[in-house]
Amino acid sequence: MEEALITSTQLQFAKEVEHYYPELLTDGALEFLIALHQKFNRSRLQLLEERAKRQVQFDLGEFPNFLPETEQTRTANWRVKHIPDDLRDRRVEITGPVDRKMVINALNSGAKTFMADFEDSNAPTWHNCMQGQQNLIDANNRSISYFDSKKGKSYELNDEVAVLLVRPRGLHLNERHILINGEVTSGSLVDFGLYVYHNSGILRRRGSAPYFYLPKLEHYLEARWWNDVFTFAEEYIGIPVGTYKATVLIETITASFQLDEIIYELKNHIVGLNCGRWDYIFSYIKKFRNHSAYILPDRDQVTMTVPFMDAYSRLVIQRCHKRGIHAMGGMAAQIPINNDPVANEKALEKVRLDKEREVKNGHDGTWVAHPGLVKIAKDIFDKYMPKANQLEKLREDDHISATDLIAIPDGTITEKGIRKNISVGILYLESWLRGNGCVAINNLMEDAATAEISRTQVWQWLKFNARLDDGRKLTNELYQSIFDEEVVKIRHLVGEGNLHNTKFEEAIALFDKLVKANEFEEFLTIKAYNEI
Repeated sequence: MEEALITSTQLQFAKEVEHYYPELLTDGALEFLIALHQKFNRSRLQLLEERAKRQVQFDLGEFPNFLPETEQTRTANWRVKHIPDDLRDRRVEITGPVDRKMVINALNSGAKTFMADFEDSNAPTWHNCMQGQQNLIDANNRSISYFDSKKGKSYELNDEVAVLLVRPRGLHLNERHILINGEVTSGSLVDFGLYVYHNSGILRRRGSAPYFYLPKLEHYLEARWWNDVFTFAEEYIGIPVGTYKATVLIETITASFQLDEIIYELKNHIVGLNCGRWDYIFSYIKKFRNHSAYILPDRDQVTMTVPFMDAYSRLVIQRCHKRGIHAMGGMAAQIPINNDPVANEKALEKVRLDKEREVKNGHDGTWVAHPGLVKIAKDIFDKYMPKANQLEKLREDDHISATDLIAIPDGTITEKGIRKNISVGILYLESWLRGNGCVAINNLMEDAATAEISRTQVWQWLKFNARLDDGRKLTNELYQSIFDEEVVKIRHLVGEGNLHNTKFEEAIALFDKLVKANEFEEFLTIKAYNEI
């Protein structure tokens, strides 16, 4: 890639960057990003190398287990000391990308908190990431507004709004538009760094602080890395260590075996763990991808009630409450179906049952993807959790083994499931390539995690010629036939005359390439990043 030097011998912007956001990318902010990069990027890359080494061991048949070297951390009776007042009640959290209208609507939704997302529901274009940072500054200043010219409608904040949390990009994602000493920077450090640099003072004056969700951690040493980043930033900015708070998403199969260790490494900063269910399913497929015995059924059959998902949810509650932090439940991805009351009620009943199971199990809050689900989730948590949380629910009699955490669920692989994965995968990728990472498909809010499930399932089923419920095997020929038919449906839906205004040709080619690849791609977002 060509770069153009515009600031110093240390920091460069990619040539494609046309707008430099001078109010955001100030000299002080860029100096802070340089400091973060120089101190932490090399160790980030080393952590990613360790992930690759562990995958080799999984491929050879060494499955995850509780670590003998950290047994003392798991058995000792230590606790996290402090949860800020404005994070004590998190019974309903809404999530979404950082576009301006979404930020306003989510903060106004009636949820207790809003996770503003630079990761799975945000396509990381330069504009999306930089404008998203400006949107959050304006939100914290209470000056954010938006006018929808198509609807002729203005949006601004209510007097009472949700508490803001921010999810930076995962350790595996780069920010290719900024280079330091000739090295591409870390999406994690850019997202985190710009947010704390511009918002620490604003939020502290309001009696709050920058709060974060940390995604896709696979090992307690990655939690240590984040703790070091937090501490360095607090000292650099000049605020007390422990000011920034984090909730860690448990969305990888390996993290489930290191819950106490992850909490311990972040004990000055952590306030909770969250069951990131969709990425967790993706991780299960990805880690065990080369084992024919570990093949999941259709995505719709892998719910929170299947044994390995239920076990991980209960273990998160147990370990969190032993350590004095929140155990947050997973996402309800349903979208209200306004034009079909029967289908809508059926979908909402699934949400009710899911949230009732979570709160009765002991979760302290839950996630929703749409403002229309906030009241439904809140009513259920209000009914069964009258206090701000239920940290006293310790589940001490719950004994969850390593075998429980990787148990293979029953179920079937169907042609309908294959078709759905292909269709959803292509539809999502097309939207992502156009810069939209949060997409409504078939009345569900899809993000990168659900698209990952779609393509990894088809990849693994095809690799092992998985047997369908009707007795057929998924051969290359059968896959190609189904794929071609789904592509025809998509072309018909879009209209041949409209295809040139879309990214469907690129999405179709990319999905097919990912599924047919001999070597598994760790993340589709890495492969697709250079195409946006």
